[in-house]
Parts: sequence; C-alpha cells; structure tokens
Amino acid sequence: MKDFSGGQVLFLDRNDINTDEIIPAKYLTENSKEALKPHVLEDLHLEGFDARTDIAGKNVIVTRSNFGCGSSREHAVWVFEVNGINVVIAESFARIFRQNMFNCGMLAIVLPMEKIDAIFRLGADVTVVVDLQQEQVVAKNNKDDELVVSFNLNPFDRDLVMAGGWLAFADIKY
Repeated sequence: MKDFSGGQVLFLDRNDINTDEIIPAKYLTENSKEALKPHVLEDLHLEGFDARTDIAGKNVIVTRSNFGCGSSREHAVWVFEVNGINVVIAESFARIFRQNMFNCGMLAIVLPMEKIDAIFRLGADVTVVVDLQQEQVVAKNNKDDELVVSFNLNPFDRDLVMAGGWLAFADIKY
C-alpha cells in the first residue's frame, strides 16, 4: 500500500483538467514511468502555475470537477505516481481516470464542492493526511487551522488501494 500519511497540497483551481494537460500525448511512446516524470502537467495552462517549480514536494492534488477527462490513458496516472503524488481530491473524476488511480493503488477521493472550497480557503500552504480506515481527509494549514472531511470508497476500490493496485490485488486473490 502506498503512503497516505501526509503530504503537501498542489492546488489546481480549474474544472476539466484533461489527460493531455496531465501528460502530453507526445510522451506516450516512453518505455518507462521514470521517463514521464519531468513532463507532468507541463501543458497545463493555469494562471500562476508553473509546472517546473510548483510540483516539487507535493504529494496531494486538490482540484475541481471532471478531473482526468479526455483520452483513456494510464500514463496520466503513472506520471503522478512517479512524481510521488498518490492522492487526488476532486469534486468529480472522469470514470476511466478514476479507475486507473485505484488500479495503481492510488486514491481518487470525491468530495462535494463546498468541502473542496473549504480546503482551498485554508490557503496555499496546506498538508493533507488521509486515514483510509476511517475514510477521512484531514487538511491543515500552517496556522494550525484544520478541516476533517469524510469520504466514501466502495469495498472493491478500497481493496485495490489496500493491496497496492490491481496487480498486487490479483496476486493476493488469485
């Protein structure tokens, strides 16, 4: 199982961030996840965002709705994984992207808009800890303001995450 015990948040304040913005299609011929690493979010155009400087040290993404829309490519999840980003929290996800997250043992957490807004209001320097057993997200800023939010996972997705992804799950079950 991946580590969800804490991480700095990368805020992406926009709806409909697509897989081409997450990892440009020109890199889909790469033979390793590691080769994708420097190209994460390089085509994302968001005011005040610079992929070269804003991603380092971040382990969690908090964003808006329909995250991961576009092409159904695992590379969009792999590029987060290889960059140490194991949690994405959003109002909604594209169906295939969301399932690819769970298949890789990563968390795609859906929260209502008002909870996402509350996390954004904590400010720029926010740390998130995910308690998978309690199904809670704890977000805390550098002023010790804290927000605790519950989420729900279906049992199969929880099992995938707990196992470390689909391949590890299959090794255990089959």
